[in-house]
Amino acid sequence: MPNPTAAMLVIGDEILSGRTRDSNLHHLARELSGAGIDLREARVVGDRHRAIVLALRALSVTHDHVFTSGGIGPTHDDITADAVAEAMGVAISHNPEALARLEVHYRQQGRPFNEARRRMARIPDGATLIDNPISAAPGFTIGNVHVLAGVPTIFEAMLASVLPLLTGGTPLLSQTLQVNRGEGEVAEAFGRLAAEFPDLSMGSYPFAHQGAIGTNLVIRGTDRARLAEAMMRLTRLFG
Repeated sequence: MPNPTAAMLVIGDEILSGRTRDSNLHHLARELSGAGIDLREARVVGDRHRAIVLALRALSVTHDHVFTSGGIGPTHDDITADAVAEAMGVAISHNPEALARLEVHYRQQGRPFNEARRRMARIPDGATLIDNPISAAPGFTIGNVHVLAGVPTIFEAMLASVLPLLTGGTPLLSQTLQVNRGEGEVAEAFGRLAAEFPDLSMGSYPFAHQGAIGTNLVIRGTDRARLAEAMMRLTRLFG
């Protein structure tokens, strides 16, 4: 049986403007590979309600899971929860459990639980909360959409909460051979080898370091024996 598939939707004007460098996609890809869930697509949209709705609708029908990051804070431009509710065709309201968690959190910190902070408890009806051990404001899952924070430390903590609840498949394995040749020198033979192993994914990634050029030849797959066989052949060709 093939592995479940996933997509990621990164949300935020700060990403598209270059103000913030996204690291959540990298972390998600690594974690999903280890869990046997194949990340197939990633999109970035700004803080625009309609763009988020359309992207979610498109991704949720073509993948087993969709992970979002960003836009669930207390300010006016945090519109992800409302967009998710529309995309999934449900209403949105203050979630009692989310309110309770946030109230306890801010009371313990001696800070007011004001309307802006109450806004983070607005959750689409029927969603399941995702724990946030860092700042208490929860993410949520509705259908096959998992809504996580944009702050990397909180995103990672939320992902650690939700990932064990998902059914994965066979972890993706990867091996690399570094050769001191340009891509043009290895492309033909590497392509022939890839054709002999259609069940594996092979890619070449050139690099330049201190005036020297080379290529990293990477083979990925879920079958350890096939991966070992292909790497043995690759080493004989270029090792």
